[in-house]
Amino acid sequence: MKKIIFFAFSILLISGCSSSKYLKSFSFSSEEKQLITNGDSLAPMRVYKISSTTDSLVLRTKSTYIKPDPENIVLKKFVKRLYTTVRDSMSMGVGIAAPQVGILKNIIWVQRLDKEGLPFEVYLNPKIINYSTTTQTVREGCLSIPDRSETLSSRSEKIIIEYDTMQGQYKSETVEGFTAVIFQHEIDHLNGILYLDHLQKELKN
Repeated sequence: MKKIIFFAFSILLISGCSSSKYLKSFSFSSEEKQLITNGDSLAPMRVYKISSTTDSLVLRTKSTYIKPDPENIVLKKFVKRLYTTVRDSMSMGVGIAAPQVGILKNIIWVQRLDKEGLPFEVYLNPKIINYSTTTQTVREGCLSIPDRSETLSSRSEKIIIEYDTMQGQYKSETVEGFTAVIFQHEIDHLNGILYLDHLQKELKN
């Protein structure tokens, strides 16, 4: 009987530790929390550049799932700071991904050029589940690759995306035109991919 009780307790203990580790992986690391909380919500964060070896290593690393939680103070602050960064006069981009400020979580801001008022919207854990075979030719730049832009011809004209909202809703929608390019560009960042990789592939082909 004692052996059975001990065995059951061991399973609960292991399960509890695994669960704790599993949930922790969905949160920010201590280093990420420090980056996020070392400034005010309205203070832009430093944009990582490929000209730095250490920055490049981060930009080339795949990001991970973030648990949507409107009560998570650190998450809310980060989302605000990421928005402040993309709208900062030194940046003024149409999109930004968390890895570009050193946070390896699946979070992006995108300016919806396809909506009235051209609003910026935040997306958690976005992924593209369908790419159209028809492509578009566009000129792209990147906050992490300053003073450079290139013309790509491989971006899909239309995509279907799935994502989480800050409130934990799971949504899906179809995006077209240049806004679809912004999504493809930012989601690439979450996978450690830069637009220059597409350019190199096009030149090779």
